[in-house]
Amino acid sequence: MGRKKKQTIEFRFYEIPQGQSCLALLGEKWIRVYGEAINTLHFHNLFEVGYCRYGKGIVVFDEKTSDYETDMFTTIPPNYPHTTNSKEENFWEYLFFDVELVAEQMYPDNVPKQREAITILNKRADLIHADENPQMAEIIKRIMEEMRDKKPYYKETTQNLIKTLAFLIMRMHKSMDAEAPTLIERESGADIMSIKPAIEYIEENYADEIRALDLANVCNMSETHFRRSFVDIINMAPMDYLNLVRIQKACDTMRKTEHPMEIVAVECGFGNVSTFNRNFKKFLGTSPYQWKKNKENYVGKLLDYNIHALKGW
Repeated sequence: MGRKKKQTIEFRFYEIPQGQSCLALLGEKWIRVYGEAINTLHFHNLFEVGYCRYGKGIVVFDEKTSDYETDMFTTIPPNYPHTTNSKEENFWEYLFFDVELVAEQMYPDNVPKQREAITILNKRADLIHADENPQMAEIIKRIMEEMRDKKPYYKETTQNLIKTLAFLIMRMHKSMDAEAPTLIERESGADIMSIKPAIEYIEENYADEIRALDLANVCNMSETHFRRSFVDIINMAPMDYLNLVRIQKACDTMRKTEHPMEIVAVECGFGNVSTFNRNFKKFLGTSPYQWKKNKENYVGKLLDYNIHALKGW
């Protein structure tokens, strides 16, 4: 029997608008046939919450498939492979938030509790009907309406609602711990999970000097096997993926600070400005200086970033 062909997977990078607590993808734009002409799983850098306003289809978590219908919602941790497929037009709306930032807001000045919250929130992906958890469904819809209407104090209201939602997700995961594994629990043998430690290591240590061997070691693989597995699964060399993450962090730093490029380069893991400039142009097609001057024109280039575009680099 031949070696099982590994499925290509996409990495989609989202940014939370400055001053906001979440990114909200709302409105008629998201009425569509989901999964049409797409046969790949994807994962995000942020925590995703999706609400099915109407429609039906299937949602795939890792290698598990479940049916969904109107008034069901999903909670999906960062770096968790998934996709949605439907035969007819469906209407989903989405929220994305930064788990680490929310944990800091939940437990200010209490790092152990922050880490505990992050672990519990990221424990599993879930597909839930609103009738099963009406309190959580109502909070999700309230956040979406706050982001849609943008009435006075909506930013403060949204921030508090997201913290409430996070606590409800934690409560749900705690209660599930005592139950039998759900249909959408992660399988230890799934391909993406074999390299997930490397993805998480990059996210936490991108500013440090990282070798492919370091990433292989955290995955308990030989370097040769790790490189081959990473490309098979992500469709991108591990060091290219590392540099993509560094460029994303650099964009965030440039948006929030006035640091000179030399400082940005070092803070984001590039040894010098020349290397920083070369990688920035590779991924965004412009220099950091031009991006800084015209960031409104380039902000969309890292949204929905599709690793397929990097094939062959």
